[in-house]
Amino acid sequence: MPQTGAKARLYEAFAASGKALASGKRLELLDLLAQGERTVDALARTAGLNLTTASAHLQALKQAGLVATRREGVRIHYRLSGEDVGQLLALLRKVAERHQAAVPAALDAYLGEDDATEVTSEELCARVADGDIVVLDVRPVEEYLAGHIPGALSIPADELADRIGELPEGVEVVVYCRGEYCVLAYDAVRLLSAEGRRAIRLDDGMLEWRLAELPVAAGASA
Repeated sequence: MPQTGAKARLYEAFAASGKALASGKRLELLDLLAQGERTVDALARTAGLNLTTASAHLQALKQAGLVATRREGVRIHYRLSGEDVGQLLALLRKVAERHQAAVPAALDAYLGEDDATEVTSEELCARVADGDIVVLDVRPVEEYLAGHIPGALSIPADELADRIGELPEGVEVVVYCRGEYCVLAYDAVRLLSAEGRRAIRLDDGMLEWRLAELPVAAGASA
């Protein structure tokens, strides 16, 4: 049948996206790009890669159409090619968590033991309106500037121990970071709790917040 070759080419085209995703480091790079546009050197530094390896992974993602670029002088900036790529990343992780036996144990090992209270995005919006909480973004500053929950304070996780005094006392702190599987919020809640602060965690993060089309502010907090 003449359609047989065309069908094979179609499924090979689909498979190209799957092949591009078949790397933990590429998924990590997509996770970082879901926070906002980044240069190659910034991505390499955050992901713990050398420039050559980071560039090779990014080229594979670009060839599959999952990321796009723009040039600014000698620097190349990468971004997700569309919101649907972020949706794909989020769905892939949830499917793996539900159906791959190795994922729950790996999650526990990465995120650590935790019995902290969580709050949903809907609950957070209601409580922000009531004004009885402080929302804390513990991602790196460049990610906060690229987009954050309106009204959130920015204290990166690696600076929190020295800057706890900047948080008002006697008020519950809701912590969030990149996404549902980001360890930064978990570590921040443990640190705040150890210092006697009331801290809870948003049950997902900035990726899911954006995908839910909730309000996003950019730049420094007013």
